[in-house]
Amino acid sequence: MTEENGSPGGTDLPVSIEAAWGLRARPVKGPKPGLSLERIVDAAVAVAASEGLGGVSMGRVAKDLGASTMSLYRYVAAKDELYVLMQEAALGPPPPLPALEEGAGWREALSQWAWAQRRVFHRNLWMLRIPISGPPASPHSVAWWEQGLQALEGSGLGPGDAVSVILLVGGFVRNEALLMGDLDAAVEARGVPAQEVMESCARTLNRLVDPERHPALSRLMASGVMWGPEEPDHEFRFGLERVLDGIDALVRERGRGEGSPRGARAVDIKSG
Repeated sequence: MTEENGSPGGTDLPVSIEAAWGLRARPVKGPKPGLSLERIVDAAVAVAASEGLGGVSMGRVAKDLGASTMSLYRYVAAKDELYVLMQEAALGPPPPLPALEEGAGWREALSQWAWAQRRVFHRNLWMLRIPISGPPASPHSVAWWEQGLQALEGSGLGPGDAVSVILLVGGFVRNEALLMGDLDAAVEARGVPAQEVMESCARTLNRLVDPERHPALSRLMASGVMWGPEEPDHEFRFGLERVLDGIDALVRERGRGEGSPRGARAVDIKSG
């Protein structure tokens, strides 16, 4: 969705980005004493945290604030703008990366960057339901990208490769957090321990999987690895390390001069 440009003064920025950077003039007088943009955003985040992004509406937020719905539009132009501000508030600035301060190398720095993002997403899974409509433009999202690029500075990758690496790692983090969040929600909705859910799934698959039609899956089921206990965060750790292995291969390839590093290019991020 394309937002209207900002203030008549002519920043030519979407209104949500103007609001995030503090470039929009606040109402001179509000319809309700004490109402502010910060209070509106905090109330919206509280709704999203308890009911998911689908529970957020201008009417619901206004009700929680004890204000009229129309009064919110003096501070927030539309729900899409509110989403941007909610995401900005929940994202927060990136924490320092010890690897950058200690000079531990790009791989460790990028790993710490990915883990830090994952922690934010798992605290705010509703963020993953906000459609992606462009490159990072709010203050905190820009700061996260800046930190990711700094993590790669010692790799020797060109600007184009660096952008692709950030998109690759960031996409992996988002996808894993979304998948694990959905699975956890499904387990919680059933109201039984996770191990019981896994055992139920195992029994269902054992009834449905035909060794002749699904020989590989049958062998996997028989091994018990899908349902046995594993260390916490195993899948994320395993996946991230394999992604980093691939990036390491690219770094070594570029260092040997195999292939031409791509120059800076426009980033095409399609709506999620």
